[in-house]
Amino acid sequence: MTDRRRFLRRAAAAGMATIGAAGTFSGLQETVSVKSLGNIRRNPIGVSTYSFWQFNGPKEDVPIESCIDKAAAMGFDGIELLLVQMASEENSYLQRLKKRAFHAGLAMMGFSTHQGFVYPAKEKRDENITKTIRQIELAYALGIPTMRLNTGRWGTSKSFDDLMANKGVEPILTGYTDDDGFRWVIDAIAACIPTAEKCGVVLGLENHWGLGRTAQGVKRIVDAIDSPWLQMTLDTGNFLENREAQLKLMAPQTYLIQAKTYYGGGKWYTLDIDYPAIGKMMRDVGYKGWVSLEFEGLESPETAIPKSLDVLRDAFYYEVS
Repeated sequence: MTDRRRFLRRAAAAGMATIGAAGTFSGLQETVSVKSLGNIRRNPIGVSTYSFWQFNGPKEDVPIESCIDKAAAMGFDGIELLLVQMASEENSYLQRLKKRAFHAGLAMMGFSTHQGFVYPAKEKRDENITKTIRQIELAYALGIPTMRLNTGRWGTSKSFDDLMANKGVEPILTGYTDDDGFRWVIDAIAACIPTAEKCGVVLGLENHWGLGRTAQGVKRIVDAIDSPWLQMTLDTGNFLENREAQLKLMAPQTYLIQAKTYYGGGKWYTLDIDYPAIGKMMRDVGYKGWVSLEFEGLESPETAIPKSLDVLRDAFYYEVS
């Protein structure tokens, strides 16, 4: 069944290159062939619409509808929507996307949003709380069960490119401390929890720069709020130092994995990610949830995304009794 599914997907994705991951992922030679194992189930694999766009050019050139169609043709199980890529927040548009994904056989499994709470001014934090509550309601309208959440940043970097050049580290605003920032973020996210619970949308705080740049920072916030409606979104490509240790720290509280690949070289950097090892790490903590591909390389998505799917299919599985 697995071989048949792969054959059909490769035939549907025209122009697909021969599968190969040399120089991009380590440990593939040690991957256990799950076809030889009994009682196994694969983690469901989705793909972020970001993978097809990457903020390259106008978003109108890469509409969500085309991402849904391509994801289905390539053999994914689900799709994660990037809010800023969407054409509208009108309910009629949301329901058309939901209908299209269902008809394509895809689960709408994740909602990637942007917000920030690292502001001294309470008015700015309140503005972002209101924005986040609105985003939770959009996820509910779309039937999406989890939403990616950010802490926000100090905003002292000149640009995102500068932030990446400095490995995500930026100076704290003069007159303030990290403790101030953590207090603002904790209070703001806590204010969003009642809406998340009401809508049945689990918030996943991502290791996504700012105060979430480290696993310790993410864990500090999640543990302080201590709610089942706030968990972690684990991005495999956002730890530029001590990656293995930080991934392990987040693994037990991970609700969604965002898996980076970099075929063709990364937009900002390229990481050698050992997905077989990460798959084992997640099995060790009993993870059975979704993995969402975020392709962030320079190769064409048409060829790189299917190759990435094969890597993730091989790495993420678990045994059932």
